[in-house]
Amino acid sequence: MEPRVYTRDQHPISRAAISENALKVLYRLRDAGFRSCLVGGGVRDLLLGREPKDFDIATDAHPDDVRRLFRNCRLIGRRFRLAHVTFGREIIEVATFRAPFGAEDEEGNIELSEEGRILRDNCYGTIEQDAWRRDFTINALYYDIADYSVLDFTNGVLDLHEGVLRLIGDEPEQRLREDPVRMLRAVRFSAKLGLRIAPELDQAMHRHAGLMVSVAPARLFEEVLKLFHSGAAVTCLDELERFGLFEALFPQAAACFADPDHGLEQRAFLVEALKNTDTRIRDELGVHPAFLYAAVLWAPVQREAQARLAADEDPVAAWQQAMSVVLERQVQRVSIPKRYSLVVREIWDLQQRLPRNQGGRALKLLTHPRFRAGYDFLCLRARVGDADPELCTWWTEFQQTDEARQQQMARTPGGSPATRTRPRRRRRKAPSTS
Repeated sequence: MEPRVYTRDQHPISRAAISENALKVLYRLRDAGFRSCLVGGGVRDLLLGREPKDFDIATDAHPDDVRRLFRNCRLIGRRFRLAHVTFGREIIEVATFRAPFGAEDEEGNIELSEEGRILRDNCYGTIEQDAWRRDFTINALYYDIADYSVLDFTNGVLDLHEGVLRLIGDEPEQRLREDPVRMLRAVRFSAKLGLRIAPELDQAMHRHAGLMVSVAPARLFEEVLKLFHSGAAVTCLDELERFGLFEALFPQAAACFADPDHGLEQRAFLVEALKNTDTRIRDELGVHPAFLYAAVLWAPVQREAQARLAADEDPVAAWQQAMSVVLERQVQRVSIPKRYSLVVREIWDLQQRLPRNQGGRALKLLTHPRFRAGYDFLCLRARVGDADPELCTWWTEFQQTDEARQQQMARTPGGSPATRTRPRRRRRKAPSTS
């Protein structure tokens, strides 16, 4: 199909807004005789006047061709081979134009799951074919470095102007079966860009949310971070719940939120944590993946711990076992790398240790490597009534005052009394006299 071509004077994209490293890759591919275009989210964001998070390139050069042109290149991916050209901390991703699904790949192999999900697909084609293999119309836009024009094969520019998020093609259900993660991407783009989801896609997502359980947990870890670190985390949560996707990703948390007695209170804490995340991203402050997962799974770990305490388990062991069980169950759906799950446990553990602020314990806790994260978590809990506000106030002052005042405060700690964590000694029965 012939694309709608927007010439340089018909669109607002300037090379000054494109990464210098991305331009280097585009120009070198062009000079080597290959077609090279900026594609996807970078073009979309530039058309919207936003600053792109990254710059992806599509080309008719095969991955091995790209590797020969760039010494700083490595090839990745099994499902679809990609070239990553590295410039310090910036990575420019280069993908070869894809052919329609059904064509044989370079090794003559096509792999599908039983559900119809694409497992392997190194099928190379033309730019026209590549456009129709993409997911959403707004992501099938190409900035051609040859003449600085924007090429639109799927009416993506019109959908951007009308504020509609639409899957490419007439069979949204088939596109969702090919890759269920497209449902998460739809939620993220809709929330982040303020787009309304097209009716046919909305209906398909409601019907096929269950497909999400077939996606590899390791892949979903990054997708969840993109959702909740998009700057529109609260809206993403609402939309995930509306489509039934939150339950597919976090079944334990969804079960807690459905509790008629405490569900609303527990969900309120997660909303408060996500609001805090959105604020930090807006202010260009750091956000840690572990803090997000600690917040999402806080209600399940509380429920599991309380059930064990009610069964008269040792309090310390109850909390340790609860943390382990909740994390073990969660990684069956969404993987959490160990380097993050260990931090999640530390944040949770500090919720039991921060109330014990007597004497030298308080000063020792200040040196804990996760103290700040644990303190922030405590104060978020205090905002929704899940922790004592006075305890948060006490720790706030304790951090800001001088050493002499800290010594004095440690002798008269504030906030709720420490939760008993050591088992009571059982009284020995008196010897029988009979």
